[in-house]
Amino acid sequence: MLFGLDGVEIGLIIVFFCLFGGILSGFPVAFAIGGAGVISFGIIAALDSAGLLIHQAIDTSSQVYRDLVNSGVKPDAVSIFRYPDLPRMEEPVFPKGWEVALDRNVSFIVNRINERVLAGQSIETLLAVLMFVLMGITLERSKIANDLLTTMARVFGPLPGGLAVSIVVVGAFLAASTGIVGATVVTMGLLALPTMLRNNYSPELATGVIAASGTLGQIIPPSIVIVLLGTLAGDLYSSAQESRAQLAGCTDALTYLGEPAVVSVGTLFQAALVPGIMLAMLYAGYAFVYAVLNPSKAPAVEMGETSNEPVTRSEGLTWFLGVPIALIVGVILLGNVGIIGSQNTTVSSFSDIGEGASLRTNVSEECQASMIELHGQEAWDTAVAEQEAIEAAGGVQQSERLTDEEIAAAVQAKIDNAAPIGTGLAIIALLLGLTLALGRGVSPSSDPKPLIIGAFGLLAALLIDVLFISANTSSGVSWVMLALPIGVALYGCKEAAIRLTRNELVRVVFPPLVLIVAVLGSILGGITNPTPAAALGAGGAIMLAAYRKLQDQGKTGAVILWSTFAIIICILVGVNFDLRINTSSVSAESWIAFFVAYAAYLYALFGLLFACYVLFTTGVLSPVVRETAKVTSMVFTILIGSQLLNLVVISFGGEHYIQQFLKSFDNEFTVFLIVMLVLFILGFVLDFLEIIYIVIPIVGPVIYGGSFDPKWVTIMVAVNLQTSFLTPPFGFALFYLRGVAPKEVTTGHIYRGIIPFVLIQVVGLALLWTFPGIVTFVPDLLAG
Repeated sequence: MLFGLDGVEIGLIIVFFCLFGGILSGFPVAFAIGGAGVISFGIIAALDSAGLLIHQAIDTSSQVYRDLVNSGVKPDAVSIFRYPDLPRMEEPVFPKGWEVALDRNVSFIVNRINERVLAGQSIETLLAVLMFVLMGITLERSKIANDLLTTMARVFGPLPGGLAVSIVVVGAFLAASTGIVGATVVTMGLLALPTMLRNNYSPELATGVIAASGTLGQIIPPSIVIVLLGTLAGDLYSSAQESRAQLAGCTDALTYLGEPAVVSVGTLFQAALVPGIMLAMLYAGYAFVYAVLNPSKAPAVEMGETSNEPVTRSEGLTWFLGVPIALIVGVILLGNVGIIGSQNTTVSSFSDIGEGASLRTNVSEECQASMIELHGQEAWDTAVAEQEAIEAAGGVQQSERLTDEEIAAAVQAKIDNAAPIGTGLAIIALLLGLTLALGRGVSPSSDPKPLIIGAFGLLAALLIDVLFISANTSSGVSWVMLALPIGVALYGCKEAAIRLTRNELVRVVFPPLVLIVAVLGSILGGITNPTPAAALGAGGAIMLAAYRKLQDQGKTGAVILWSTFAIIICILVGVNFDLRINTSSVSAESWIAFFVAYAAYLYALFGLLFACYVLFTTGVLSPVVRETAKVTSMVFTILIGSQLLNLVVISFGGEHYIQQFLKSFDNEFTVFLIVMLVLFILGFVLDFLEIIYIVIPIVGPVIYGGSFDPKWVTIMVAVNLQTSFLTPPFGFALFYLRGVAPKEVTTGHIYRGIIPFVLIQVVGLALLWTFPGIVTFVPDLLAG
């Protein structure tokens, strides 16, 4: 044994030093990782051939081992860490020679790249990375950060530490709309840091809050980290739970767990929402408390008004808080009492399949004991009783084709139970009502008559829906009846929108807010998965950037605005009408709706192409495309290189060795705590991409193979990885900020300033550890 260490341990040390040396060599990280894999394999193979790397493996032919297995201990649970006294035998780290290992590696790397990079289920999700990168870079080039920083500074500046708080708010906005850490930190460093220093802000606080807020894009969805982690987490959790079920004596994870072992990127976005907001609030809270305790280092600054018209406190509370809350609460209450709800009368031609028992009960005795231990005796007894009742009723009811009479009866039942006000109309009325309220709030001295007329139009539309429109009224007739009141409501909303555009805060915040709601709303609401939502965000960002360019040039952005309305028309028509024209009989109403939707689609496409032309002629599109290609190619190259490095670790048993060490601890919390500490320490020297693609595949089968909620595990890892951007000496956010900071700001200032925010990250992790409901609250709410 070399230096008294096991051969596998020496192999792991060689891999780590080759990786670390490759990163420090100055070569691009994407190529350094793959090179580290090739070089480390060559060194390990040479040492193994020389007989210097000896692995102390358990002697599975010994009587002691056989007695241990015969006593009921499963072979997978036997390791040198849990049973150090077992007889061992010496063998090379490559038992069949390094040539065989190399041949297997080449075969595996081709298959792994094909599965995870070029094809397979994960490639569609990985395409979201490209779209989100394009969205972020486009918005960064559209000067949206400049506008947000200026406006938020005026809003929060008069507060103690107001400029620092405004940085956090802008960081959260940019996180939800761009998610690109480098672009966010550089932009805020260029725009905000000189302003903060001129107003006597402490260099430590100024640099710390900029660097920390810039990393919020790593956790607040849509986050590239969560997309990349999610593609791994889904596979790791599924395979780990399958292994766990088989170890428990069950046939599959569905039987053992009572539910499918799946986790999606969309669900992880839902889980990350509250933790991301929590971290932003912790940052802002620290900045405020620091300013209160050290007023000379974070003074209040008057940056000017955000509106030309003063608004009294009572008017602001009424129109910005009271009326909107009343409208939202009113819609929720009416929905709970059945006034607002679905008016859909579509029924299936087949009956529903009967529900089975809550747990599968036709299992082996070993699996039954494991399931009782997992779910409890009461849950098992309930499932047994459910199964007995199902069998007594003749088994699970199968789906059958309904007769015409049964279909008519089902339709009539839906008509009888339909809510008086449809959900779609209620949502439209809510949005238009909020527009009228905010329009009144930003300009209380203006003539209220147009807004009152618009409000009457909304009330008339709701009244018509209650009195004259039933669930079986066709969509065409419904819209003809609603056209006049909705038109009156839009007249009032047009006046409200004009007033809103005169308010700088609304004019700056509203466009990115709409984009955020469109992207996140479609994901969190379960309307679509992250990839189409990312495409929507990229298209929206291009149109928003083009509109901004046209405004800067003094040209009209009417084409962009009308294209936005065309998209809204497409959505409304698609929701309310049957656009299938390839069926045997198509009504005139459906043909009209189809041509309206198709025309709106073509105009929206024209608007997108026009936006691309505007950005191309102004010199924005080309650098955006180049930067997007550069970032995404780096991500995919790191993915390929990391697979190579992982396979090197697997080839000499390193992955199995690490997993055995982790499994030797009986307490799941202890194992997860060790993994989190290792990830935190690695964050000082490795980027999040290297950690995701190199470390997570090795420890994933262990941390995802227990009883922890996979959403909680993934978000804990994501928050931990966010810290890697902040921790000296290789925190990327610190490098970005150092590159744009003035000369009077030293590296020492940046390092000292970031320490409190690293501690806040640790506090955030502690809160998520103590209260897992922070992570699972939103997914459970939306699932219910």
